[in-house]
Amino acid sequence: MLDGMTASTSTPHVVAVDDDPSIRQLITNYLVDHDFRVSAVTSERELRSVLDRDPANLVVLDLRLGREDGLQIARVLRQETKLPIIILTGMREEADRVMGLELGADDYLTKPFSPRELLARIRALLRRAKMHESVSEAVAHVRLYRFEGWELNVKLRRLRAPEGDTITLRNAEFNLLLAFVASPQRVLSRERLLELSRLHNAEVYDRSIDVLVGRLRRKIEIDPRNPNVILTERGVGYIFRPAVETVLG
Repeated sequence: MLDGMTASTSTPHVVAVDDDPSIRQLITNYLVDHDFRVSAVTSERELRSVLDRDPANLVVLDLRLGREDGLQIARVLRQETKLPIIILTGMREEADRVMGLELGADDYLTKPFSPRELLARIRALLRRAKMHESVSEAVAHVRLYRFEGWELNVKLRRLRAPEGDTITLRNAEFNLLLAFVASPQRVLSRERLLELSRLHNAEVYDRSIDVLVGRLRRKIEIDPRNPNVILTERGVGYIFRPAVETVLG
């Protein structure tokens, strides 16, 4: 079992997994110069050893590790930890990048990469992770949300219509609706909806946000073609119009 979240020290700990010694040295030197702690390893076994003894904040993972499958390592990381993951791929390895993101990686860089860009992406992901942690703690205390006669039960993961019927929602649809009701009457960009949805382990990706909004509208709108609950803010994103009552417990 991997155990990587979260380092308690104020200095962020990054684990770099790469079988190229020059890449490991490049990442280590640059991040250490910018006040990070870095553990550079070459394999899943070494990664597990590091995470078992020294909790990390983020993993930089090369998907091409010679004898090992970086995609499998990414899959296990996402299943067993909440660690942010940045994958490294070759310029022509688009299929690997897509698969890595579908397995739950948070970002990617193609080789050769700029250490400065890697640093910027690491800082952005760590800021996002901190925000996610605070939002998750808040949602954990909510039992259900109510809006215009509807009731979304967070604990039971169930949506009840004003007439009393239970509406079946797929996992991604439920999590997207949860993101909306937790931030009502606020314009949410597609990127923000993506971030909020991923808090709840939804398989939601940027290009599918619009599709999922369409599915939700068909289930909660009187007229999905003229929505009155989930409104579109052109060029920006969406806004959940109704006032929402939060019930704790």
